Amino acid sequence: MDILPILATLRRHKITAALLILQIALTCAIVCNAVFLITQRLQRMDMPSGIAERELLHLELADIGRSADEKARTAEDLAALRHVPGVVDVASVNQVPFGNSSWNSGIKLDAQQKTPTLNMTTYYGENLAQALGVQLVAGRFLQPDDYMDFDDVVKAAQAGDTKRLPSVLVITQGLAERLWPGQSALGKQIYLGSDTPLRVVGVVKTLIRPSVWDDSMAQYTGLLPVRIYNSNYLIRTAPGDRERVLQAAIAALKKTDPHRVVINKRLMSDMRRDFFREDRSMAVLLGGVCVALLVVTALGIVGLGSFWVAQRRRQIGVRRALGATRGNILHYFQTENFLLATLGIALGMALAYGINLFLMHHYELPRLPAIYLPIGAIALWLIGQAAVLGPALRAAAVPPVVATRSV
Repeated sequence: MDILPILATLRRHKITAALLILQIALTCAIVCNAVFLITQRLQRMDMPSGIAERELLHLELADIGRSADEKARTAEDLAALRHVPGVVDVASVNQVPFGNSSWNSGIKLDAQQKTPTLNMTTYYGENLAQALGVQLVAGRFLQPDDYMDFDDVVKAAQAGDTKRLPSVLVITQGLAERLWPGQSALGKQIYLGSDTPLRVVGVVKTLIRPSVWDDSMAQYTGLLPVRIYNSNYLIRTAPGDRERVLQAAIAALKKTDPHRVVINKRLMSDMRRDFFREDRSMAVLLGGVCVALLVVTALGIVGLGSFWVAQRRRQIGVRRALGATRGNILHYFQTENFLLATLGIALGMALAYGINLFLMHHYELPRLPAIYLPIGAIALWLIGQAAVLGPALRAAAVPPVVATRSV
């Protein structure tokens, strides 16, 4: 079809054509970036934790008044929890995945290094790796002889007694690859705030940080051989027994010391859901914005197409009288819409790139992948053709005799 008559017609309707092009451009720019952000949120929500989420529950208690001997009471609590029917494993921990609080340390590869190479989350707790259900890919887990009491470690660090500090640790595969790309991490040494090196004796596949503020660092995690004495427990059981075991565990701990209150009693799967609640809400909100923009754009195309059909009845009638078929009229409006959509999409791609640069500069978001632009273009072309189909069919149905009576 010759597009020169279409361009000539559009020049006589510059304002309305420009408004539609601008609407399509804004929709293209916003939708491309919004879909990219939604994809990022969905990928973040699907982030592997490396733990047996459907087998774990978290139980935390607090004292009323003066606390008892923490070491003795923790040992008593652990013994009581292990006797609860259905409990597979239990550990006293300093923090838990999806807990929104994090114990971190700067890692150095050389004792003389002034600036840490990166920041690592440190998990404490005897038998924690087994309780979490993490997967060992190299080396070994921490052994009972590796562990030291947290209070003793603190005193040794304050006194500068390096012989009483931990000497080994287990790290994640992601951290190992970041520190020693293409090499085995086993036997390598790192430094955590002192001149005493820690030797890597094991590598686990994945273990997420408790508080993930940077997705690229989500797996920078280490397990240190430090016993922690508190009322913060991680319990592992069969997936179908979690609710029952949780209630039984609370009853068992209350029995050992009734002068405590439960401040946290959660299933790990619920903790993950709550942890990503904001991401889920943002994805839904952005999805709603995309749908609304696409609907408004489609309605704008329908409205403009209907208006132009009403305005061009004489032109349509003349063309029909000169031999144009219904298919010719239909293709005319579809081609016209395709040209407008193409101009809008081209402008929208430039705007999408500009918006992404703004987000990268002010919010440290990654660059918009190029694949989103052609996908957005195809979506808008399809929506445009679907939206104009109704007005185009009405135009094609105009009889030549009726249209030419007004000539």
